[in-house]
Amino acid sequence: MNKSGAIMFLDSVYSEKEAFLLSSDKLAFVGDAVFELLVRETLSSKYDADIGEVNKRKVDAVCCEAQAEFFRTIEPILNDRETSVYKRGRNAHIGNVPKKSSPQIYHIATGLEAVFGYLYISGQFGRIKELSGYMNL
Repeated sequence: MNKSGAIMFLDSVYSEKEAFLLSSDKLAFVGDAVFELLVRETLSSKYDADIGEVNKRKVDAVCCEAQAEFFRTIEPILNDRETSVYKRGRNAHIGNVPKKSSPQIYHIATGLEAVFGYLYISGQFGRIKELSGYMNL
């Protein structure tokens, strides 16, 4: 574990510039896992309930609609680079949109995931923690 409290699985952290230059689909792919782990960690520490109930809350929190709502909460505090990563992720070509979601909502969620992927890959764990503080779980 590093001093921020996050476990770093990568052999090396990309610089912000290197992470920024990665494709938005790769950033969203990693960000999807980062976001879900944040939700799982938050719910595990917040609720002393049956794991089935905690999992239901997790599913609700990581769906496209919840991610889009969370993005709207943090949008005003994103910096220019994070906003640029979000826009690239939002505008990425998406193959399949879940049946329960609209393409617009799915694109917003993908942009959010790209931001979390970018922050994770570039080692900005403090910023991830800061943004995750706005989760309403």
